[in-house]
Amino acid sequence: MKRGLLFLIALATLLLAPACQQQPVCPPSTGAPEYLTVPPGELAAPTPAAFPLQVEINGKITQVDKVVEGPLCNDTWSGTVYVTCNVQVYSWDESPTFLKNCNLSIAPDTIVYVAYHNDTAYYNGCSCHTGEIAEP
Repeated sequence: MKRGLLFLIALATLLLAPACQQQPVCPPSTGAPEYLTVPPGELAAPTPAAFPLQVEINGKITQVDKVVEGPLCNDTWSGTVYVTCNVQVYSWDESPTFLKNCNLSIAPDTIVYVAYHNDTAYYNGCSCHTGEIAEP
């Protein structure tokens, strides 16, 4: 009887394990990535969107202050920001410092959700991508 119960528990664990794995938010890349080539000083600031903005984050509808798509540079973020899968960044050689030389200002206490990182919330800005601190 104990062996049968242990077998059922082991089987249920194996069958349920894939259901618990998190699917990537962004679809897999097809082909070579396309990076920004225009110098940061020539990029226009993004156009502000109408409010309120609602985005599905981790399976829940969340109100955000800004949705970021397209070129990721020359902007000011505050409140709650959602960075979509459709952002464009500059290429980098070794560490992902694609915000280096960009004029991106992030206000204190800003929460940045990043789709590419499976909708992870970041509370300390993007300093690892600017070269201010090393990638964790």
